[in-house]
Amino acid sequence: MTAPQTNREKRDRILLVEDNLYNRELMQDYLRTCYGWRVTAVAEGRQAIAALSVYHPDLILLDLKLPDIDGFTVLQEIANQSLQIPVFVVTACSRAADKERAMSLGAVRYFVKPTCMTELCQAIESVLEQPTSCHAHNLRLPMPHS
Repeated sequence: MTAPQTNREKRDRILLVEDNLYNRELMQDYLRTCYGWRVTAVAEGRQAIAALSVYHPDLILLDLKLPDIDGFTVLQEIANQSLQIPVFVVTACSRAADKERAMSLGAVRYFVKPTCMTELCQAIESVLEQPTSCHAHNLRLPMPHS
């Protein structure tokens, strides 16, 4: 008989994948300072994939346009590894086809830059408060009404 699991520390680990240095530092500082979330930030898709097994994020914020491999490839790799990590795409790509492709690859939300940080953080909070048994591919958050 195994001992009951104690509550793991709160879910607050975010992996931020953003190649623009200014955007990366601004978002990282904002999420850490205003919400106290633990944020690891990387600039490239391959760095993000490598960070998955080391950092074990509770949520990923992913840009689509990256200098090495694109965000779609990162989403595909997350799916290939059967990782149940919610992914929010945060990108300047506003085409409906990009959104549809990202969502079909497992993204749970899609934000177009410039992003309303209040809306983004509310969505992050709602995911991080979900029980860990929720599977990312079953999690679909309602889109806010404009």
